[in-house]
Amino acid sequence: MAAQIQLIDWQEAGRSLSARWRSEAGLPPPADVEIGGDRLGVEDVWAVLAAGRHLLWRGDWVHARHLLQALTRRADRHFAATRGWPETSPGEAFARHRQRQGERAALLGRLLVPVNGNYKLPLRRAQDVRQACCEAWGEPDGAASLVSLRELLAVVSAHEWRKKGVPVPAVQGRIHPHYGVFSPVRGEYVDLVAQAPLPADGALAFDIGTGSGVLAAVLARRGVARVVATDQDSRALACARENVERLGLAAQVEVVAADLFPAGRAPLVVCNPPWLPAQPSAPIEYAVYDPDSRMLRGFLSGLAAHLAPGGEGWLIISDLAEHLGLRSRQQLLDWIAAAGLIVRGRLDTTPRHGKASDRGDPLHAARAAEITSLWRLGAAPAVG
Repeated sequence: MAAQIQLIDWQEAGRSLSARWRSEAGLPPPADVEIGGDRLGVEDVWAVLAAGRHLLWRGDWVHARHLLQALTRRADRHFAATRGWPETSPGEAFARHRQRQGERAALLGRLLVPVNGNYKLPLRRAQDVRQACCEAWGEPDGAASLVSLRELLAVVSAHEWRKKGVPVPAVQGRIHPHYGVFSPVRGEYVDLVAQAPLPADGALAFDIGTGSGVLAAVLARRGVARVVATDQDSRALACARENVERLGLAAQVEVVAADLFPAGRAPLVVCNPPWLPAQPSAPIEYAVYDPDSRMLRGFLSGLAAHLAPGGEGWLIISDLAEHLGLRSRQQLLDWIAAAGLIVRGRLDTTPRHGKASDRGDPLHAARAAEITSLWRLGAAPAVG
């Protein structure tokens, strides 16, 4: 179902104007829009945004980008000053961190820019963003729009990543993430799938929630004859299909639309669900946050019914949620047992990303203790 088009109305130079409102997070169109340009300094713009109002930029594009950089530094200082409030648990620290991040994103997102109906920017010294917008929003339909400058720059950044790709040694090439699809920048979970012992029957594997298609590609490179990769997000499906084509794996990997499992059973079923049970605030965060552990519990509860006799399910997940007090190890083990599964083994690795060693990160204690694991699961033997 196509997303409903929303309009934003504002007053400018004595005229009533209207345009399409674009918000990846589904935020409502702002009701209070001011007009600003190059005469405004950082503190002037900060005062508008901090008061909860939106500013539509009519000045120079390069100036706007520099202004957003300065505003970002200002926001970092402002929200860092709210750290150190008393917190009684890691879970409360996590909630406070997400609250600060949300407030920071909301403030910075109030600086708006116009985009013409052909995706050209009607600003001085504007860069060509047409291809980036086509990739994120589809072909232009002639309707002018307003969008957060911060969001538009994320669209442009995603376009650049899509062009150059992310090198992944285990696929013997690069993965090219699309806008709105999680990039495989954390290589430790990919390495676990590349190293775990494959079942003897390498004829078929399922990759549940494939995203960019990286794990499906790893399995194909390891010699699995046929991989069925599923996802329910249209951007992820297009991204995965493009990546397996680029890697020359289309004959081995079939990408299909499904909520979790495809039909049938396989000797190997792999899933890397979102690692934290929390509510996403934007579509791309569904790769990180899994409300009420829906995908994790869905995978576990349906796994036995989709395993071939003697088959194995690989659950790739971090224990960061446990260190944050969002989910216990016992709860995970209880879900595994309740699904009629047993643990055959587990491979562990430590994260290599920068936040694991950043003592200034408010979640440093949890991140420093984090372990990423590949759980090897099988169906429990029938009783009697």
